[in-house]
Amino acid sequence: MAAVIVEVAADQAGDRLDRYLAAVLPGQSRSQVQRLIEQGLVTVEGRQARANLAVREGDRVTVDIPAAVATEVVAEDLPLPILYQDADVIVVDKPAGMVVHPAVGHESGTLVNALMHHISDLSGIGGELRPGIVHRLDKGTSGVMVVAKNDAAHDALSRQFHDREVDKEYIALVWGVVQAGRRIDLPIGRDPNNRQKMSARARRSRAAVTRITRADHLRGVTLCQVAIATGRTHQIRVHLSAIGHPVVGDATYGGTRKRVAADLLPLQRLERPFLHAFRLTLTHPTDGRRMQFEAPLAPDLQALLDELRDKQLGSG
Repeated sequence: MAAVIVEVAADQAGDRLDRYLAAVLPGQSRSQVQRLIEQGLVTVEGRQARANLAVREGDRVTVDIPAAVATEVVAEDLPLPILYQDADVIVVDKPAGMVVHPAVGHESGTLVNALMHHISDLSGIGGELRPGIVHRLDKGTSGVMVVAKNDAAHDALSRQFHDREVDKEYIALVWGVVQAGRRIDLPIGRDPNNRQKMSARARRSRAAVTRITRADHLRGVTLCQVAIATGRTHQIRVHLSAIGHPVVGDATYGGTRKRVAADLLPLQRLERPFLHAFRLTLTHPTDGRRMQFEAPLAPDLQALLDELRDKQLGSG
């Protein structure tokens, strides 16, 4: 445990104790500071104080910061394309087939296992040396993800996602003809008949909006660019299925076909939904820069799309 002693300057007098410490202690978010105060690890002039105490000029504040403990998650040397990395965040191109977080049935081989190997400067999340997951992609979805390295970054990014300040754009191949400009505004909740699925007709649901921003029409399918403000579980897959245009290859939401035209036969080999998170735009949690990250269409999806276009051109 490391003790940090700070003295309140004149221009900081009157601030709440938790707000003051979050401003002067590097790498400590306000919520983390509040946890330290609740644990009795913060004293003002030698006395324990509440988070809402108004500090005075010249007050000596002592903070005992526990060392982050090792996580039980095992680091694994798994292939993981890194798009960007600094002291606060890491942005990766998650491969399809990789679960984000360890859980029952997926104790290893996850994104978190891979990150534990690829990140060497974790400050820890919630007192534990682990990466901070602020959003998720389904196992079968590839593409851009941002992960926090410390509590302050985790809190800032979580707030951005909660307040819908992060722009998330996907590429999806769907059955049928969908026009650009289509807006799908349907609440999503747990399917009452199948707890493994989500539904746009659930009794308990939360607001969700999906927009089709571009559409490239091929015979029988449409290659869509999709933007979402909300981030509900399976949102894009549920919404596109709800309007009669499920994502190609999505067995859960009606995206597989036993019989297709000859020039669509390559699609029957697809073993996952044709869905890729290709662009993520957010504000850097420390310096406030607006940053945009892109991941090219995953190789398996690009190869399939190229073959499909070649077949349709050849039969044209």
